[in-house]
Amino acid sequence: MTVILGVKTANRLETSEEIQKILTKNGCYIKTRLGIHNILGNICPKNGLILLEIPQKEHAIEIENELLDVSEIEIQRMEFDV
Repeated sequence: MTVILGVKTANRLETSEEIQKILTKNGCYIKTRLGIHNILGNICPKNGLILLEIPQKEHAIEIENELLDVSEIEIQRMEFDV
């Protein structure tokens, strides 16, 4: 089973350090990581989106639970039998 976690951050500038620590700690379990945010000229927006591909459901759930402790985050999960 492969799990895709979509992590939406509402205040990227204040939460990025805490999120980065969680993702670095769990880096061996994350197959793919993609960061998406809009750039408006010279303005860096507050919100952002991170997509994580995690091949093992149990690790995905652990990472999701850690990320849910960060304020101003929304997470959506997709699961695929591959």
